[in-house]
Amino acid sequence: MSATVPGAGGNPRRFSYWVLVVFCIYLILPLYWLLSMALRSNADIVGRFEVIPAQPTLANFAEIFSNPVWYQAFGNSLTYVGINTVLSLLVAVPAAYVFSRYRFLGDRQLFFWLLTNRMAPPAVFLLPFFQLYSAIGLFDTPFAVALAHCLFTVPLSVWILEGFFSSVPRALDEMARLDGHSFWYFFTRIFLPVNRGALGVTLFFCFMFSWVELLLARTLSGSEAKPVVVVMTRTVSASGLDWGVLAAAGVLTVLPGLLVVWFVRNYLVKGFALGRVS
Repeated sequence: MSATVPGAGGNPRRFSYWVLVVFCIYLILPLYWLLSMALRSNADIVGRFEVIPAQPTLANFAEIFSNPVWYQAFGNSLTYVGINTVLSLLVAVPAAYVFSRYRFLGDRQLFFWLLTNRMAPPAVFLLPFFQLYSAIGLFDTPFAVALAHCLFTVPLSVWILEGFFSSVPRALDEMARLDGHSFWYFFTRIFLPVNRGALGVTLFFCFMFSWVELLLARTLSGSEAKPVVVVMTRTVSASGLDWGVLAAAGVLTVLPGLLVVWFVRNYLVKGFALGRVS
């Protein structure tokens, strides 16, 4: 007798296809609904249910680009996210290389201590950061939020990169040394290009953590460095929440993440298949 296949005689490949289709619809539906709300007026949103906007408008996006509160908030967010990502990579790359290539007293304990910082919730560090930054005049600046985020993104970056760097054979270092290359030449021209996937994955995680984090960004910023995630929680008018403007801001906050994924997409595929993130 012939063996039966899953799905009461159906094609398992077709079944898997439809499962994937349903899952994709499930993921896309909130984004579509967000875009639909962004293209409708506040009266239409609260007045009637519409799957497709009957009278689409760009007024909500115009409000974002014309109101200094909104576009300055986007600028503040991009500023501290960029600072955090750069600082995290500058610190994590040499630290991960040392952890992957050398053994020294207390190396495992130090590596574990870095991870414990990542395990702690951000609320634990709110009061120390607030008092410290207020005392040294760093409060309400993009650097305040960026440095606070480094407490979480640097350990994560070191953990990811160490896994990738350890997978690179040490013979590569020896070959470069025998060929007469300096360490700086080897590290920048040979070792880092080999680990492009690792850098892409690390950049992705640093950007996403810093871009969506709210608690530290809200506490350590005031009127000058207020990020967009904070402005979105305070968008209340006399008539209540401005749903259309909030939806437009939500659409625009998704775009930077999509751009990052697009530029590092090739490295992400390799990165998620290898190293610490596998």
